[in-house]
Amino acid sequence: MNTPLHLFALAGSAPFGQRVARHLGMPLTAHDEKDFEDGEYVVRAPEAVRGCHACVIHSLAGGPEQGSGERLCRLLFFIGALKDAGAARVTAVLPYVAFARQDTRHAPGDPLTLRYVATLLEAAGVDTVLALDVHNLSAFQNAFRCRTEHLDGSALFAAHFASVAGSDEVCVVATDGGGIRRADGLRQALARELGRPVSLAFVEKHRHGSELTGDLMAGDVSGKLAIVFDDIIGTGGTMVRAVKASRERGAARVMAAATHAVFAGGAAGKLAAAGLDGGAVADTVQDGDRAGELFTVLDSGVLFAQAIRALQDDVPLPDPLQ
Repeated sequence: MNTPLHLFALAGSAPFGQRVARHLGMPLTAHDEKDFEDGEYVVRAPEAVRGCHACVIHSLAGGPEQGSGERLCRLLFFIGALKDAGAARVTAVLPYVAFARQDTRHAPGDPLTLRYVATLLEAAGVDTVLALDVHNLSAFQNAFRCRTEHLDGSALFAAHFASVAGSDEVCVVATDGGGIRRADGLRQALARELGRPVSLAFVEKHRHGSELTGDLMAGDVSGKLAIVFDDIIGTGGTMVRAVKASRERGAARVMAAATHAVFAGGAAGKLAAAGLDGGAVADTVQDGDRAGELFTVLDSGVLFAQAIRALQDDVPLPDPLQ
């Protein structure tokens, strides 16, 4: 018999948590968070979690009220409190994993922050980490010793773009060579949705500090709907280059897609100025409201709800591409 399930959403992640709860057909469990005037805070676990499976939903994307570091710290405190209160197992449900882009040491002294985040979560007592479209899947899986489950958002985006493609030929464009595998996942999912072939292209990119270079593009976007796909839109520089390259090579329409809409430093305006026709992002970062009017925000809560149900029932997670 399964242990009872309690679903929590920490402050700042409540709207996302409510969507997941709605898809699961169950309410969020109440808990107590209190901030003190000196900047400290307490996050209390209810006694009802003893012997239960506690799922904690919390995006680690920083916002105006809480930076990523504070959001991580609150999550660590709450996981520890749940374990101290007797929870049989704790699953951290992370729509967005902050600090995940520092997963490789490029120069002596570079921090491997994804590994450090993993160490902290494990030290707090987490049993399972559930995340969507992390920056580097291999690095994510290798950083943790506890169980990790990774969700693929390709089907979510494929369903959306199938509805806007019409009869256009479609090409999915990776923003750089490292994103080819991710873009090919969307290409395959979209081809299944449309029932016809979808092509693939990628843009050359070299990074030197904050400077991006590279002029080549492999693949044919001429006369097609080009969908530029990446995991994150940060400042928008990488996406803008790929949008412009698609325009210059004759794409009939150019749309952008990214799971995590960080959108720092006026990224939405940069993309609009680059000639973007529209796009889609998931709701993993502040509900996607940073993305601006050009972007449709997709509900990824259903993916997390399906995965949480599978974890609770101790069955394999559903394959979103089936």
